[in-house]
Amino acid sequence: MKIIGITGSIGCGKTYLANIIKKMGYSVYNPDKWVRGLYKNKQFLDVIKQNFPTTFENGVFNKRSLRNLVFGDNNELHKLENIIHPFLKRKIKYYIHKFSRKSEFIFFDAALLFEKNWDIYCDYIIVADIDEETQKQRVIKRDNITETDFYKIMKVQIPQSEKRKYADYIINTGQSENINKIQIIRIMDEII
Repeated sequence: MKIIGITGSIGCGKTYLANIIKKMGYSVYNPDKWVRGLYKNKQFLDVIKQNFPTTFENGVFNKRSLRNLVFGDNNELHKLENIIHPFLKRKIKYYIHKFSRKSEFIFFDAALLFEKNWDIYCDYIIVADIDEETQKQRVIKRDNITETDFYKIMKVQIPQSEKRKYADYIINTGQSENINKIQIIRIMDEII
């Protein structure tokens, strides 16, 4: 079994590549989705309320308020990560163990693969790549945020140029889905 990490800075197309891989019949695990699921968990929200009380308005959690808080203050960001990342690490190890004998490939779609040192679990890394202007426009449109918010998010991620240096493979996601699929197939053939 080979573990392949798919990463790239926000808006570079890592989830787009992951969706192509899913259409090909492979399992892709996404820690970002696991985190979104946490925000629907009452016990988790109680912990968030204890640590970030200003993110609740009239008893209702405001995720945008949390985003603004943590991307504006590194100490607050580290506090949030210390709550979330032990859970994610356990879940990643669980999936690796569960599927180690059943699957030829396991894929992890993780924006912070390098930042959180999850690359140590991967045999190979694919970095989704795109020019910065396209990246910025994708994120602003998709997440309905300002350009300032985009750059705040970018500050907490390793620069895309660094991610390229650590990549085993780089895929330009500005190409057609068919071209990207051919690239993925070539990568998997090479790995096999």
